Amino acid sequence: MTCRQPLLGILYLLIHSTVVAQLQPVGQWRDHLPYHRAIAVTAQQSTIWCATGFSVFSVDLSDKSIERFSRISGLTETGVSAIGADETGDQLVIAYNSSNIDVLRGNVVKNIPDIKNSSVSGNRSIHHIFVKQQKAWLSTGLGIIVLDLAKHQVSDTWIIGNNGEKISVFNTITDASYYYASTEQGLKRAPVNGANPADYRNWELLSGKDGLPAGPVQSVNILNNQLIAQQNNQLFIWKNNSWNLFWQDGWNIRQARVSENKLLLSETNGASARVLVLDQSGTVETTLQQADFISAPLQAIYSKQQYWIADEVHGLSAASNPSSFELYVPASPASIATGAMQVQNNTLWVAAGSVSSQWEPLGNRNGLYRFSDNTWTNYNAAAGNLPDSINDIIAIAIDPKDQSVWGGSFDDGLLHFGDKQPLSVLKQQSPIQPAYFATESYRVSGLCFDASGNLWAGNYGAPGELLVKKADGSWKSFTIPFPVGENAVGQLIADDYNQIWIIAPKGNGLFCFSYGNNIDNPADDQWKWYRVGRGNGNLPDNNVLSIAKDKSGFIWAGTSKGIGIIQCPQDATTNTGCEAILPVVQSDNFAGYLFRDEQVQSMAVDGADRKWIGTKNGVWLISSDGAKTIFRFHAGNSPLVNNDVQQIAIDGNSGEAFFSTPSGICSFRSTATEGESVNKNVLVFPNPVPPGYNGSIAIRGLVNNAIVKITEPDGRLVHQTRALGGQAIWNGRHYNGSAVSSGIYLVLVTDENKKEQMVTKIVFIKK
Repeated sequence: MTCRQPLLGILYLLIHSTVVAQLQPVGQWRDHLPYHRAIAVTAQQSTIWCATGFSVFSVDLSDKSIERFSRISGLTETGVSAIGADETGDQLVIAYNSSNIDVLRGNVVKNIPDIKNSSVSGNRSIHHIFVKQQKAWLSTGLGIIVLDLAKHQVSDTWIIGNNGEKISVFNTITDASYYYASTEQGLKRAPVNGANPADYRNWELLSGKDGLPAGPVQSVNILNNQLIAQQNNQLFIWKNNSWNLFWQDGWNIRQARVSENKLLLSETNGASARVLVLDQSGTVETTLQQADFISAPLQAIYSKQQYWIADEVHGLSAASNPSSFELYVPASPASIATGAMQVQNNTLWVAAGSVSSQWEPLGNRNGLYRFSDNTWTNYNAAAGNLPDSINDIIAIAIDPKDQSVWGGSFDDGLLHFGDKQPLSVLKQQSPIQPAYFATESYRVSGLCFDASGNLWAGNYGAPGELLVKKADGSWKSFTIPFPVGENAVGQLIADDYNQIWIIAPKGNGLFCFSYGNNIDNPADDQWKWYRVGRGNGNLPDNNVLSIAKDKSGFIWAGTSKGIGIIQCPQDATTNTGCEAILPVVQSDNFAGYLFRDEQVQSMAVDGADRKWIGTKNGVWLISSDGAKTIFRFHAGNSPLVNNDVQQIAIDGNSGEAFFSTPSGICSFRSTATEGESVNKNVLVFPNPVPPGYNGSIAIRGLVNNAIVKITEPDGRLVHQTRALGGQAIWNGRHYNGSAVSSGIYLVLVTDENKKEQMVTKIVFIKK
């Protein structure tokens, strides 16, 4: 068992002139996980706990405030399978898909990895948690595992299958006399006193006799001191020494749960869904059926005069009566999103569609997500702002002219919308052409704008794989003059020389296209095909996964076997040519090619020209030339929610780097921002610096790569550094390492013309 305090970030107030704002501290993480897919709900004193497929959040009943709990705040993992709590206790038991266990008490997390690390074979998935009097009974794929919550350790394991075999247990409960378990072999019980429940021979099979049919039982509950057993969509009650049919209505019972002596049934029937509340006689007391809140209910409870429903589509809702519902969902994207990401004007846009590893559509209708002013807005059919007919949006581009959004669907063409532009979709009878091998599928796989305001689009599988919508609104197509399997095109970027760089997925390499001086004149068009090997472009591998342009205009190509850097892109399509450089770096006393053993899935360039590199083994921040590792984050040393980093986007204004993974999006506020041409809106955070603060102090809004001096009011130098792009970082200490005293400190900035000016002040408050 391990114990650790959570990494809860504390947001201080930043005071600058008359502006008050809240900022994320440098070096801090935050999660952007989906909180709409609720899978479980439980009550504990004055708190409602809800589990999603990825994390947990709470609702404080005193003020209805919501608090998130994830890897960012100290939980051990991402991917929750079950939660459990004693209503009168103060500990929440959290089970993960990996069979790991966390126990949360207040803000302290205690990890119990015994089951995850066990060498016992079999299915250790945890289906249900029952908590009572400092014990937790975990219903698992191999039996029942008992936790001692006082000692935070496994105290017993009960293998209760016939003849001692391991079987799936779906839930476990107890009364004063017996333990009851619903299992794949039926309903079983064992005495609480006098017999060893770890001995399978002490478990009596109740199914197949006294009126309870043989076969699996999905749940068992106690209602008014009487047993209720669920067998598929029927409920049976033990009454007068026999089992009798208690409930059957033709609906699919997803879960039956007793809460405050009410039986709540989470049900679906085709496209319909509801929660039924039954009294002790089996009479329907209440029907909760609101499509805006209940579409796929998984669990419901009754607590403090309210019904709480965990729904896979809408999240957590509360109802005081059938017509009064409230939604309790933290601001978040609606689902996992691993398509393209782009930040522009302090707004993050995320494409939430997906394709298979073989570049086939998956029918993903999650749409697009926008993150602005700490609020997520979802664009999809469920939100009512995109049609249900648009699948697999994997590409995105923001028009720098009007901030309107272009989204590329890998099945349904190209969509466009904005604050002043109604939604339009280009598909049939448009410049977008269907794939030659799937004539009903219109696949837009990459989007970008160039410096002239032209929109470029990759049209996967079409005869003219590259399209451009010119600034005047007219369209033109181009055909790659090389044999490309499936006419496969993916991510696009524009460089500084009227050239478009095109990833060709499925091992087809990388293309550079120069349209010359006149985009309409094919006579000056030039192409270059980059592949593995000298003379062919010298990529480290033909399977190109990502691409980025740095501050020097160099093109970085990420492949399945490392990175190639094209340092003379202006010559790429000329007779001179330009081969990729394979950087050699020193690591662990050995020299090797940069990331040669990694699949470089994503790359992004920050304000100091440093590169964020996303792989299947975490994310790196490397120096501008790639020679030095500044940060390396993985799930073992950071709150990164998953090592498989598929997309990266950077907010140049704040320095926040967003990482998209199969477990959701998280972000890290780094030390570099985009530099300004003049010192503009200089902000210090935190300011004033509160007592006891030992973190980094960020000074942003500076001219690019400025020299920054911190002085006392009389001019004595305290610290000097150079800005990373437009942001300087100070640890609040003198050159000799001692902490500064209370008082006011001046920030002086020297630009490239060696002109120095005082741009702001920092106030330190000591106890």
